[in-house]
Amino acid sequence: MSRFHELLAERDWLLADGATGTNYFHMGLQSGDAPELWNIDHPDRVRSLHRSFIAAGSDIVLTNSFGCNRYRLKLHAAEDRVAELNGAAARNARAEADAVDRPVLVAGSMGPTGEIYAPVGPLDEADGAAAFAEQAQALADGGADLLWIETISSCEELRAAVSGAAVAGLPIVVTMSFDTNGRTMMGLTPEDFAGIASGLEPVPAAIGANCGTGAAELVVAVLAIAAAAPGAVVVAKGNCGIPRYVDGHVHYTGTPEVMADYARLALDAGARIIGGCCGTSPEHLAAMHAALSAHERGPRPSVETIVERLGEVSALSRGEAPPSRAGGERRRRRPARSPAR
Repeated sequence: MSRFHELLAERDWLLADGATGTNYFHMGLQSGDAPELWNIDHPDRVRSLHRSFIAAGSDIVLTNSFGCNRYRLKLHAAEDRVAELNGAAARNARAEADAVDRPVLVAGSMGPTGEIYAPVGPLDEADGAAAFAEQAQALADGGADLLWIETISSCEELRAAVSGAAVAGLPIVVTMSFDTNGRTMMGLTPEDFAGIASGLEPVPAAIGANCGTGAAELVVAVLAIAAAAPGAVVVAKGNCGIPRYVDGHVHYTGTPEVMADYARLALDAGARIIGGCCGTSPEHLAAMHAALSAHERGPRPSVETIVERLGEVSALSRGEAPPSRAGGERRRRRPARSPAR
């Protein structure tokens, strides 16, 4: 078995890490900069954040490589640096994971290309798969234990990412972002995702949800994924509350206490790997670790319980009809370029 599967066999739950990009902003990253370049330009800062997450209790740390495919790097004239930057990202995380006397896994973070796939857009699945394969191999060569495909919105990119990542021969984790009324930007539900994932080759080692519009919506998505795929290892990596723009900066509303309650609810909802996405600091993660360590898994929470403890969710996530929209049927949107968690 892989180290990932061994750890899952030994533990009831694993703690993934928190935010990358939003923590880097506090460390000097400027809006519009590529955090992936820090793997070479500021490896001390990259390693410092990994070290802080590990000290907070993380069992899995994600590499600083969310936007490190050739399509995203082209925006920074760095599309020819895929191998260099991904390899450095994995080595930075590997050094910190190996510096402690307990097992800590390095997950190679792989975000979306930012392109629209055929037949709606210009990118063929084969070309997308080649970009993911290039990134996956570089992360594996740098020392990643597994590959972590995240913030995916379409079935076309899901297929491309998994088939590309398969070349590295590592376990694959996939999470989608359900940020549009309980669906992805391209209209997939958590149940859709569970069904598609079961038919992929290879079948991912774990599936789940990340990012989105808040912890409440994400836990509801986890409920749905766990119900639709009862044998799957499910991941919850929710944002730290809701973003607010204050004095020229984005702040997230989640407190350590809220994120601790989110972690408990996520475990009860069926997640076995729990972490934080945008806005989640090492302080939040430490509170989540303490909460999980003291918590005994309880019954699956109802949507009403999740809303009461974490906040409101969309009408569709509640199983209600959405409000009508002027202009007729729902339009597809081009996926926005997400910050690197």
